[in-house]
Amino acid sequence: MTHVVFDIGGVLVHGDPALIWSDELGREGAEAFLARIGFDGLELACDGGAPLSDAVACVTDAEDGRRLSAYNACFAKSIPHKIEGSWEHLYALKRAGHPVSAITNWSAETWPIACDTYPELASVFDTTIVSAAVGMVKPGLEIYRHFCAVADVAAQDCLFIDDRAQNCVGAIAAGMDALHFSGPDALADGLQTRGLI
Repeated sequence: MTHVVFDIGGVLVHGDPALIWSDELGREGAEAFLARIGFDGLELACDGGAPLSDAVACVTDAEDGRRLSAYNACFAKSIPHKIEGSWEHLYALKRAGHPVSAITNWSAETWPIACDTYPELASVFDTTIVSAAVGMVKPGLEIYRHFCAVADVAAQDCLFIDDRAQNCVGAIAAGMDALHFSGPDALADGLQTRGLI
């Protein structure tokens, strides 16, 4: 039985951090702010276990630091809706008897907010690996291996789904099959090709 392992942000839940600051700065201004502070790198550090306060301390401009310090309190704005088609396929997999789990790069400080916003995230998966909780991040091989150990499943029996190609590469290197997510329709095609739904 294939164990299907989902990424969450960008696959099951739409994520857009610029939404937090778009009211203040406008869309272009919010995107410029994120680029200016190197948000992607700061977010990855938090996904690895660093608190937001450490990320704020690395922002040299005081006003930009003030803006970033609001991230956790306003985080729900950045995950405005579920990607409904993906959830339909997830539940189809469960009905077909496939174990469904998740490996997500997510901050320990914002994961509870995500689960409050979308309570299914706390209950739908057989096994959930949150990067900040284990001190490992995708695409490092260790997080996929850790998942297999916790779920008691062989890597070759897993299909991993992620919207970031580098994370799929990491999963393949760890011995899993992987499907690069580009939308619910393509996901359905990939699952059907593998005979999973």
